[in-house]
Amino acid sequence: MKQLQRTFLFLIINFGGLAIGSWLMNNGPSTDWYENLNKAPWTPPGWVFGVAWTTIMICFSIYLGKIFTIENSKKQQRYFLLQFLLNVSWNYLFFNQHLVAFALINLILLTALLFVYLLKLSNQAGKYKVLLIPYVLWLCIATSLNLYVLIHN
Repeated sequence: MKQLQRTFLFLIINFGGLAIGSWLMNNGPSTDWYENLNKAPWTPPGWVFGVAWTTIMICFSIYLGKIFTIENSKKQQRYFLLQFLLNVSWNYLFFNQHLVAFALINLILLTALLFVYLLKLSNQAGKYKVLLIPYVLWLCIATSLNLYVLIHN
């Protein structure tokens, strides 16, 4: 029961983070700036981003519900807060401020943090660590897209 409650709490927090990130984009994908960028040929259509982030946040919330049921330590809380801040701030850096290089650094840090989750913090989560794979894969794709924009614009 405790795990289900924590999962629900993380669903609220994570989808709230997506909402904040969307708000911080300031119409990002709909702006002339973004439309006129030389984007990577493998850039997915816009609807894929919504599907991807919905899937990621559901999986990540279930994972977090599990690991925070096992161990709700200050270390776990700090990792989560850092992940949350990096995830939300990318939207602001890239879409709102057009700071493509800083956004790339942000993504690299976020991806590295997710690898820490996957390789170090997940030992206690057992089979639940597979729920991190969509997030890690998407961050690798996002990093490649951001890098392409940095190099080709």
